[in-house]
Parts: sequence; structure tokens; C-alpha cells
Amino acid sequence: MDTILAGFSDAFTLSNVLFVLLGVLIGQLFAAAPGVGSLIAITIAVPYTFYMSPVAALGFLIGINKGGTIGGAVSAILMNTPGSPEATASTFDGYPMTQQGKARKALRAAHFSSVTGDTLSDLVLIFVAAPLSIVAMKMGPPEMAAVILVALVIIAGLVGNSMIKGLIAAFLGLFMSLVGMDQSTAAERLTFGIPELMDGISITAAGIGVLALGEILRQIVFSDSLPRLDQKNSESVKAGEPFTWQDFRAILPTILRSTMIGTLIGAIPGIGSSAAGFLGYTAAKRASKTPERFGKGEIRGVAASEAANSSVVGANFIPLLSLGIPGNVAAAIILGAFLIHGLTPGPQLFSEQPRLVYSLFAVMLIGDLLNLITGLFTMGLFARVIRIPLTYIIPCVVVLCITGVIVADSLFDAWLLLGMAVAGFFMRMLNFSFVTFIIGYVLGPMFEEAFGQAMIMADGDPLYLLQRPIACVFILLAAVVLVSLLRQHRRAGKASAILK
Repeated sequence: MDTILAGFSDAFTLSNVLFVLLGVLIGQLFAAAPGVGSLIAITIAVPYTFYMSPVAALGFLIGINKGGTIGGAVSAILMNTPGSPEATASTFDGYPMTQQGKARKALRAAHFSSVTGDTLSDLVLIFVAAPLSIVAMKMGPPEMAAVILVALVIIAGLVGNSMIKGLIAAFLGLFMSLVGMDQSTAAERLTFGIPELMDGISITAAGIGVLALGEILRQIVFSDSLPRLDQKNSESVKAGEPFTWQDFRAILPTILRSTMIGTLIGAIPGIGSSAAGFLGYTAAKRASKTPERFGKGEIRGVAASEAANSSVVGANFIPLLSLGIPGNVAAAIILGAFLIHGLTPGPQLFSEQPRLVYSLFAVMLIGDLLNLITGLFTMGLFARVIRIPLTYIIPCVVVLCITGVIVADSLFDAWLLLGMAVAGFFMRMLNFSFVTFIIGYVLGPMFEEAFGQAMIMADGDPLYLLQRPIACVFILLAAVVLVSLLRQHRRAGKASAILK
């Protein structure tokens, strides 16, 4: 109990609360602007956390992640253009409500549904992560290597349209993580005689380059005209039909159902919040007595999508904190921030840094509260922010990207940043999963360490695995998942070919 109280007291300092507040506001604003998104904000923010305390740094990044859960619904509801991919399902009923003069009600429904789903999933994380970490503590290097292998297979198969391209992207990420000095032998690998590569490619250069600048390059080359916010829709944010307590009571069962769906999906690496939003929406439509109203301005459709995709945010930390495996790319970037501050997420974190873990839990709850409070006042501001042309936003984002890498690393890493941006651009053009690449890159050192230790324990004897039944089960699971996902992709390919 003393550790829990100490952890909460560390989080509830003025500076830490202000950093969480700043993160929430940044996440809301970035997610509200079409073409930017909170993921880019998290990636850019990582190098600026180098000189913060671990609690402040992680609170700042978690705040951005949480703020993005309500920001992405703004342009989805007002402009029929989701500010982030997970808000896509919110356009189905959100924009029709706006056309009916109910933008204010739709935004409030999205706001309260999002915060409720996120908070409930955080509570599940708090009660589930510690017991899972106890189980994970009993696993040795062979088991951890097998778990990471299963996670990579699942992520490669579920993210993107091609299983093969997903596996290639994961392999390239693992390969990129090998650059630098071998941890066990101190030998140089893939440095090509360049001293600056001895420490490898930094997570800031790789993450910002592939995720942020890669997307910016795509938007510059393919500058499709984004839809503009109609003046009538903007005015209905303030003067439209209000959201009442009766409305919240009516959508509460939908919120709880979608929260359960999103939490289960978030605990499985690779599926993501976009799928959760669609599944939550579909479940609400099937459970409704009037399914014909969905797609025509049904408030429960907005609530279902937003509660489901927001509940993934907390649940994604379940595999991250208990096993050290990120559930999605945002969790992978936050995992990089953990490593930057000398922390290794996983079962050891609960035994070695329990006070920090409970500070992290407290920071999440603070973020939920601040997300609730600030959302009450920022909806009118969002209606103005999304009017800003992308031509003004892109240069600011580029400057923040380059400046952050130079401040955190070096001028050489700024050149690496540009190279990774080009790689991220071509990944998007060739439909390779940049999400899988980043997660493979982050998990690469962990997999290498666990696999190397497993080989030392086996002493070259492959039959040693028979003495590790849990590792055998996970390896077989990886093979089964791989085969089943390949079959699923083949069936989908045949079906699309028949339709054509």
C-alpha cells in the first residue's frame, strides 16, 4: 500500500499534471486536423522528453495518446473526414447528425463515450497487468523469444493488406535494429565504417522519419484537396441541439458493450483501434431494435465507434507492461520512450520499479480526467483549427521533426531522419506496413537478447526445447497463426479477384 501511495503522490505533482495536460491538448489538436493525427504528435514529442523525468515524459506522451482519442472524431463528425484512422466508423452517423444540425450533440456523445471507454479500459489494465506480470516472471528467455515471435506474426498478418508484405516489413525492422554494436560480442554490425552508426539508428530518427515525415512526404507528393468545413456545420457546434443526461443514459449500454469489445481487441497485439471501432459499430447495429436508423444519424453509432476505439488505448498497455510487447504502433513509440529513460517494460518492471508503475497508472487516470474537462471547452476551438490549410501545418511539422532529432541526437541523425522518411514514403506507396516495420524495429533488440540467451541455455542442442513446453506451445501457436492468416489472405484475394 505504501508503494501505491508513493507512486500516486509522484504523479500528482503540479509539474507532472501540467505535462499531462499539455499532452492532452496537443493530442486533441493534432488529431482534430485531417492529415496529421495524434500518432505523428506522439512520434514528434519523443525527443522533447529526453530531459524530463520518467513520470513527466511518459505522462506527456500518454496525454497525447489520450487526447487523440477525442480529437480524431471532430473532423469525422464535422467534415466526414476522420482526423485519425480509428475514427472512420464515427463518420457513418456523426456526419449525418451534423447535416441535421446536431453537430453539438454528436461531438458531446463522441467526447463522453471516448472518455468513458478509455477510463474503463485503464481500470482493467490496473487490475490485470500485475497478475499477468507474475505469470510472465516465470518465463525464461526461450519463452520470451517465442512470445515475441508470436506477436510479430500476429501483427504482420493483421496490419495491412498483404501477409507477405507484412512479414517482409517486420523482417526489415528486425534487420534495421541490428545496425550498431553487438551487445554480446561488442562487434560492429552494418556500420560500414561510420563511427556514428556504432550506437545504431536511434528510435527518434527511425520513428519520426517513417511515421511522421514519411506521411508528410506522401501528402506533399499527392496533395489531394481536403474537404473544407461548411460554415453551417461550424455554427451548429455551438448553436445545435445539446447533449443531455438522458442522451447519455440512452447510449450507456452501447458504451459498455463497445468498451468490452475494444478492451479485448486492445489486449491482442496487432488488431488495432480501427478494427475495434468497426466491430463496436457493427455490434451496436446488430443489438439495436432499429438497425435501419444506423447510417442516418443514430447517436448510438457515434457512441459505439468512439467507445470501442478509445478503450483500445488503455488495453494496449496490458501486453506492453506485462510482457514488454507493444499492442500497436503508438505503444511501440511509448516503449521507445521507456528505453530512452533506461526503463524496460515487462514483468521485471513490476518487481524493480513498482513505484513507477503505479505512477504510470495514476498518470493515466489523470489523463482521463483532463481529457473529460478540456473536451468540454475545446470543441468550438476545434471547429476553427480544422479550417487551417494543410499548407500551413506541414512546414511546422517538418521543422518540429528535424529540430527534435537534432536536439535529442545529433546532426548526423537528422540525415538518417531524411533517409528513413524516404523509406517510409516508399513503404506507403508500395503498400508495405510501416506499422509492422516500426514494431519489428523496436522488438528487434529484445528478440535478439532473448534468442541469444536461449541458444546459450540450449548449448546447441535443439532437443532442449522439449524441456521448455511453454516455448514449444508458443512456437506451434506462431506456426498455426501464420498458416491460418495466410489461408485467410488467400481467400480474401480470391474473393476480390472474383468480384473484379
